[in-house]
Amino acid sequence: MEATIILHVDGVRRELTVDTRTTLLDALRDRSGEYSPKKGCDHGQCGACTVLVGGRRILSCLALAVACDGDEVTTAAGLAGGEDGPHPLSRAFVEHDAFQCGYCTPGQVCSGVGVLAELEAGMPSHAAAHPGDPVEATDAEIRERMSGNLCRCGAYPAIVAAVREVAR
Repeated sequence: MEATIILHVDGVRRELTVDTRTTLLDALRDRSGEYSPKKGCDHGQCGACTVLVGGRRILSCLALAVACDGDEVTTAAGLAGGEDGPHPLSRAFVEHDAFQCGYCTPGQVCSGVGVLAELEAGMPSHAAAHPGDPVEATDAEIRERMSGNLCRCGAYPAIVAAVREVAR
């Protein structure tokens, strides 16, 4: 069965006709020509497909495109350049050399922007010593929140440093 949906991808309205079983990742890559979210494991275990939907990070390989009908979808490409230039986290990734091969970088950047929003909102995580403790951008907190994004090259220290810099 097919459905016509509307996605606002990086500020551009896109009307797509998709099979109702199509993932958001496949709709972005195959129907919209948006290639910054990467297909890694296709099982929600690597984070390469992370995008922001309504400002919250999701794994686009696990989300159905029809469930995102009408939503604002932000990819790493949308964060890379806008009216104000690249997102501060995109710049921090470059400054800290927080990538090597670059395959995971779009998902890492989107996840990092999601982490920054979570920290700003005071959302708790498992890294807090005690429930109800104030949420701070410590290295342990950032590592915990970014743990769903894998990097085969091992750029983790630089990724944490980039997120920490923008959080402070």
